[in-house]
Amino acid sequence: MDMPTKSEPTIGALLGSLASETGTLVRQEIRLASAEMGQTAKSATSHLGLLGVGGVLALAGLLTVIAGLILRLQPLVPMWISAMVIGIIAGGSGFLVVRRGMKALRGLDFVPQRTIQTLKQDATWMKEQLR
Repeated sequence: MDMPTKSEPTIGALLGSLASETGTLVRQEIRLASAEMGQTAKSATSHLGLLGVGGVLALAGLLTVIAGLILRLQPLVPMWISAMVIGIIAGGSGFLVVRRGMKALRGLDFVPQRTIQTLKQDATWMKEQLR
């Protein structure tokens, strides 16, 4: 039975080194996933904030314009008809704005792609280390 020389690391030392490096690798992957998800959440929050602020401002302006249009159309048509027409136009416009905001949110990727890629690379590295 050959005894390991002092220049060759023992199996225990190799396994200890692999465990230490694997722990470091896992901690780094967790930090990467956290940073990536934080960036995506920040982007989503920004889009949602824009939707909210834009919606409130549009509503205030729209209500004022609607009231003015209804009053302006009163001499031409009954007030209830002008209110219906203006309400339908305003509702359709609001729908289009909300749909655009939802489309922007759907475009966000909530999967941490870089983390998944590095985890695959890490798995390959660990397999090579165990050979």
